[in-house]
Amino acid sequence: TLLKNVTPQVMSVLVMTGLDQRLAIEASDHNTTRNTNKSVNHLPTTHPSVRSPVKRLIDIVGAIVGLGITAVLFIPIALAIKLDSPGPIFFAQIRCGWMGKRFRIWKFRSMCANAEQLKKKVKNQADGKVFKNENDPRITRVGHFLRKTSLDELPQFWNVLKGEMSLVGTRPPTVNEVEIYEVPEWQRLNVKPGITGEWQVNGRSKIRSFEDIIQMDLKYQHHWSLAHDIRLIFKTILVVLRKDGM
Repeated sequence: TLLKNVTPQVMSVLVMTGLDQRLAIEASDHNTTRNTNKSVNHLPTTHPSVRSPVKRLIDIVGAIVGLGITAVLFIPIALAIKLDSPGPIFFAQIRCGWMGKRFRIWKFRSMCANAEQLKKKVKNQADGKVFKNENDPRITRVGHFLRKTSLDELPQFWNVLKGEMSLVGTRPPTVNEVEIYEVPEWQRLNVKPGITGEWQVNGRSKIRSFEDIIQMDLKYQHHWSLAHDIRLIFKTILVVLRKDGM
């Protein structure tokens, strides 16, 4: 199949996802080709963190330990959730992972059961591409505690074990977020999303700008190393102990 009249924006996404190597592509004109080459030169190939077998081994070991902790805490957390508000114990949502691949992320439920239906009634205190409200009325009493201690994220160790996420990575975006991405923002999907990352240890509760989130995610990509991952894990532990998770 020959793709004709490919614009620089589309070509950039094809290069990032590796599809430019599998498809026959014909640019719209020579100027487009030149502009495309300039626009994609800075885009990364498959990120080394995705290829690293050591990082994957750390993820597997960490996920097993994390799931063990989850098993120990499951009964008291589940009872607290059920006694506090009606609804399921777990919250599941479709998110976008590496290269935009969709997966189901798991958390302990921290909001009322009809939170999505009530969302339009809650004021968004962040910019349009992300939703955040510091005093979101949909969060339950137990939910406040779970978020403050980051205990709501324990089920995500299952996502890590399955390879959909990593212990450390970028913030996992929603499908609605990704659908309104501009081309440069697709770069954040070049690594696996993480349970923790730059946004987690740098005051995620205070972040209101989508641009700040993007910059933190790209900062992680540019500075990635196994040592950097380990530093972020230890910083995350300190954040959790200070109950600064929400």
